[in-house]
Amino acid sequence: MPNSIIGDKELQLHLSVKNKALRVNLNENIYGTFAEIGAGQETVRNFFRAGGASGTIAKTISAYDKDFSDAIYGLEPQGRYVTEARLKAMLSYETDLIEKRISRDKHPNKLFFSYANTVATIDFAKKYKGHGWLGIRFQAEPRQEYSEIIIHVQFHETNAALQQITLGIMGVNLIYGAFYNYDNPKVLIKSLYDSISKDKIEIDLINFSGPLFEHVDNRLISLQLVKNDMTQAVMFAPDGNMVLPASILYKKNILTLRGSFRPVTKVNMSMYEKSLELFLKEKKVEKEKTMVIFEMTLSNLRAEGEIDERDFLARADLLCSLGQTVMISNFQEYYKVVEYFSVHTKERMGLTMGVNTFIEIFDEKYYRHLSGGILEAFGKLFFRDLKIYLYPLKNPETGEITTSDNLKVHPRMKELYKFFKDNGRVVDITDYDPEVLDIYSREVYRMIQEGIPGWENMLPETTTAMIKKKHMFMKEPAHS
Repeated sequence: MPNSIIGDKELQLHLSVKNKALRVNLNENIYGTFAEIGAGQETVRNFFRAGGASGTIAKTISAYDKDFSDAIYGLEPQGRYVTEARLKAMLSYETDLIEKRISRDKHPNKLFFSYANTVATIDFAKKYKGHGWLGIRFQAEPRQEYSEIIIHVQFHETNAALQQITLGIMGVNLIYGAFYNYDNPKVLIKSLYDSISKDKIEIDLINFSGPLFEHVDNRLISLQLVKNDMTQAVMFAPDGNMVLPASILYKKNILTLRGSFRPVTKVNMSMYEKSLELFLKEKKVEKEKTMVIFEMTLSNLRAEGEIDERDFLARADLLCSLGQTVMISNFQEYYKVVEYFSVHTKERMGLTMGVNTFIEIFDEKYYRHLSGGILEAFGKLFFRDLKIYLYPLKNPETGEITTSDNLKVHPRMKELYKFFKDNGRVVDITDYDPEVLDIYSREVYRMIQEGIPGWENMLPETTTAMIKKKHMFMKEPAHS
């Protein structure tokens, strides 16, 4: 690896945008193209202004006209240009072109890259704030297979010119981070906000791929975005890659289950299966347009202090192995989940929860930060076409089953509860499996930790097999 790429880590701390661009420009081996659509050539402008750009910038292009863009990068089947597919087509075309036009024999030490973005800034009516995709395909060694970093952003500024400037700064941070911090993705992610306030732009997706990131787990990357307050929620598919919430939730019916899933038990799966059956029977709910989300909050993951990444990946692996889409969020209250989903869909929603959790949402202490208190929270929770699917609770001592008919809320909340129940917003899951009501994930976790047999039958077969095979949740042997 060229010495110019490694070392001098202390120089990378708190560098200004100009200094980052200048350091890239002065590296005689970094050489590539810029293709920017939709927000001006804001990224490459920083490299021109820094000076010394002639040895770095092979070409810069803004193919604003759709016909001209199609002629270069190909037709978009759905006629949409601010998409991941369009970004990848741009990156692929530009890297192929630079490989064809620049002789490796003449430039044996060159590290090629292509940076691209495709963006829609705020509209004139200021109805849509705008969003965009940006990414880089690059090499850390000559002739190396390309690695890639793809990012999706949501703009929060209400001025197109300001959005362009912010995008340009993040573009510089991405290019600099790719070359100087690729070996430390956590540092790279944090550096994307150098010289940018987090309230200006939100990163809700980032995926790393290629030989430089073979050992990077994009689920851990997604966790970093929420931990670092870069976004409120992230989602990843069963294959472990991050997915864009706006894409998979658009015009979908959404059923959500929140939990710690440490591990996924038979009662979790029963709640999921039985509530989904009821949800699909609702009017205007079609199976093909329904999305089920298993949600974990940061508080779920921080049950015992700082987040244990090994523990998080174990939970994620188990849910993904069951074919589930997982969301990690910063949402403490349920109404925030509903508000978040409402940005992406106007269709029906459902929340699946147990009796204890349901009773908890009637606790006023969770809503003291709202001027309207619990009434405001419940207005936000139920203003959309939403139902709660309630899984019963069994008293381990008496065997009594608690449902919506006999649960007890605080006396002040009785009338509020009665209002939502009488209006059909609370639906009991009656077709439950009595045998799983005695299963508690905390007890299962304790048994696994302490090596107590019997937990195996409390989980789905595939989950039990995976836990044993990968030694999940088991205490690490003490080192002497």
